[in-house]
Amino acid sequence: MSAALGERFGTGLLSQAAAMIYTLLVVEALVLVTAGPGVALLALLDRDASNLPLAALCLLPAGPALSAAIYALHRRRLDLTDLHPGAAFVRGYRLNAAGSLKVWAPWLLLISLNLAGPGPAQWIVIAVATMWMLNALVITSLFVFRLRDVARLSAYLLIRSFGVTVGNACLIVVALAGVWLWSEAVLALAASLLVLALLGNARPLIAVVRKEFVA
Repeated sequence: MSAALGERFGTGLLSQAAAMIYTLLVVEALVLVTAGPGVALLALLDRDASNLPLAALCLLPAGPALSAAIYALHRRRLDLTDLHPGAAFVRGYRLNAAGSLKVWAPWLLLISLNLAGPGPAQWIVIAVATMWMLNALVITSLFVFRLRDVARLSAYLLIRSFGVTVGNACLIVVALAGVWLWSEAVLALAASLLVLALLGNARPLIAVVRKEFVA
């Protein structure tokens, strides 16, 4: 009887909900530790085009932090007795920091250059580049590919997994609305929820990569 109770403990709906909340809180805290200082500095900058290079530098640490969050939440456990989100985040950060920066830094540079004098063409470039970056960040966080293969796969999957692209566009709109209504700090405080939404949306993309491109 006690053995049966022991097997059920930590696997019920309430326990799974508690495990999810705990995981999100731990990942959120670690994102704030690793990327928060840069976001805090960003909030102090004047909204002026001349500050775009500084803004990009402030956001540079956010790339590895988001990659580690993707890694940790993808490997989340819903068993309350087997939770290690902090260790998964640290492992993801260690494994993917360099790779994620190779995706994140060029995207920041491209966004900075196009925001300096935005017009219709520049906004299209920003939108497409951002959706490509989200694909690339998920791929480089969960799989091991060369950078050029990540770039090609991310571009290919913009069309192949068009539903994921549309979903990511909706996430971008939600994120921009948060910044518009409040500040960049809102994105930092909701980072783990946004990453969870990104992973949920990216399930078809992850399945395609695993089935067709992972030996």
